[in-house]
Amino acid sequence: MKTALLRPLKPLYIQVLLGVILGTLFALFDAKAAVEMKVLGDVFIKLIKMVVAPVVFATVVVGIARMGDIRSVGRVGAKALLYFEIVTTAALVIGLVVAHLMQPGAGMNIDPKSLDMSAVAGYAKIAGEQSLREFFLHIIPDSVMGAFVNGDILPVVFLAVLFGVALAQGGKRVATFVDVIDQGLITLFSIIGYLMKFAPIGAFGAIAFTVGKYGVGSLATLGYLMMAFYTTCILFIFGILGLILKVCGVNIFVFLSYLKTELLITLGTASAEPALPGLLQKLEKLGCQKSVVGLVVPTGYAFNLDGVCIYLTMSVIFIAQATNTPLTLSQELTVLAIGLFTSKGMSGVPGGGFVALAATLASVHVLPLSAIALLVGIDRFMGEARAVTSIIGNAVAGIVISKWEGALDTDRMNQVLRGEYVEPDPEVETQPYPLQVAQSHTKAEGITTHS
Repeated sequence: MKTALLRPLKPLYIQVLLGVILGTLFALFDAKAAVEMKVLGDVFIKLIKMVVAPVVFATVVVGIARMGDIRSVGRVGAKALLYFEIVTTAALVIGLVVAHLMQPGAGMNIDPKSLDMSAVAGYAKIAGEQSLREFFLHIIPDSVMGAFVNGDILPVVFLAVLFGVALAQGGKRVATFVDVIDQGLITLFSIIGYLMKFAPIGAFGAIAFTVGKYGVGSLATLGYLMMAFYTTCILFIFGILGLILKVCGVNIFVFLSYLKTELLITLGTASAEPALPGLLQKLEKLGCQKSVVGLVVPTGYAFNLDGVCIYLTMSVIFIAQATNTPLTLSQELTVLAIGLFTSKGMSGVPGGGFVALAATLASVHVLPLSAIALLVGIDRFMGEARAVTSIIGNAVAGIVISKWEGALDTDRMNQVLRGEYVEPDPEVETQPYPLQVAQSHTKAEGITTHS
């Protein structure tokens, strides 16, 4: 009887959702105590980030090593970067258009001199250190082990591509080593499976801190901007990304339901990184080729931050309206161009959205940098929408590039999304990374994989 009562709570996404709800209620009941719960969210994020770099490295290395044709790696990378630039430009434009239509900052009449710059001085300093030169230098780690020290994804991807290409050229001589890395990946996903049991606690702590620290008052103060931003993210997800998925033969609502656990973890922690390992698993289970997903999705975490792009243009227009600083069309186009650069590589930067905004304002030289202090109180809430929008954008990118490359098993994808797909071996269901174990059974069952 007790087991039957607890059965509805068994799915992880239900537990995470419950953690978010309880964290919000706890913060409303005791805001001071809720702030102290931040440590729970921080611990969970650190636990997952601890294994993100090894998972990304192993996934990319194995995928490229088994791809065989080195030219395919360059082709996939070029297609991914082209797609990223097109979609992020669309995100910047839609943010700009909706900000003009809704005018969230109109009538505020804020004097920039009255704002406290000390609250955002740290972000401004980091933004000042960001440049094209530093961005490209940051991609190259100081050492092999140095790529894993800071947990930044882009240097890990760079190193993994080099390793994968070298192993692909090694052929049969290094096949055993590739198998060892692949088996190590199974172990890493087993570890992640254990760590994910703490996701509801992490979501509870993170959301409790957010609501307890900033409270509903901060939402009320700039509520219209919040509504405009969330509206724009929804329009982008169901309009732009939904249309892209429709072209690929996927229903956006069904796809989001398939990723509900990863989306709730991202929403609860206001970070897309804890959901990256699960996203890689889900996309490969969906029928995407490992080599494509392993290269496209981690790279997208640095180059395809759709949520940050929307945030950038909306925030710039909001600040211009709030401070009564008119912008010409050429200045707004300059913001778009600069945003394509400043939005890149912010996934591993603390307060990445804020840093990108500060870097953009510093580059435009028209709007007062101190005006970003207006957004301090609600940035955490906007950060949740930024992260969710960006992870959905990268999930869609994995589908698009896989289909573009002819590396998407459409029949399997449809079966998985309809909940009709059955693993060829019952024992595989107990494995945290089923596609790796299922390889030996696929030919007998007539199922096509791309690993």
